[in-house]
Amino acid sequence: MLDATEIGDTAAADGACIDLEKTIRRCAKAISEKYVSPPLTTDFAILFLPTEGLYAEVLRRRGLSEMLQRECRVIVAGPNTFAALLNSLQMGFKTLVIQQRSSEVWKVLGSVKTQFAKYGGVLAKVKKKLQEASNTVEVAETRTRVLQRSLIDVEAAPDDLSEPMTGLLEFTTDESEALSTEMTMRAG
Repeated sequence: MLDATEIGDTAAADGACIDLEKTIRRCAKAISEKYVSPPLTTDFAILFLPTEGLYAEVLRRRGLSEMLQRECRVIVAGPNTFAALLNSLQMGFKTLVIQQRSSEVWKVLGSVKTQFAKYGGVLAKVKKKLQEASNTVEVAETRTRVLQRSLIDVEAAPDDLSEPMTGLLEFTTDESEALSTEMTMRAG
């Protein structure tokens, strides 16, 4: 193409341009068929043109670059644009990974929130049972004091056993109130 242009042969130059376009289209199609297979690969490929002159010539062809992207899903890159293109793709993939990880974190947090609500319910049940146990211990302490007083009365019993033992099962006002509270709690 360059040789035909230098000698001024426009017919040969036009023929070489058509051959260049055909070659670029054929290469783009081959790259697409071989390397573009979503979801196993990206949905595009890169056609690297090794010289800036060749890259400029392909871009100069009206609609060629757009057609390659649209039909073959192939992006054309030259030596100067290739590094920038790869850097932008790398940043895009990193961003995608970050988005996926943040989505996973939100799922884990949702699960933790659900489990924490269940844990709160279990903890409330444990608290209720502990309160019931504490109340039962208080009642047992009251009964222990009543029995201890009764035993003191037995020790203080007269030597004459013919007198009836009174007060053995009598309760004080505090003891009666404690027993009444216990009975109310058990009934409720």
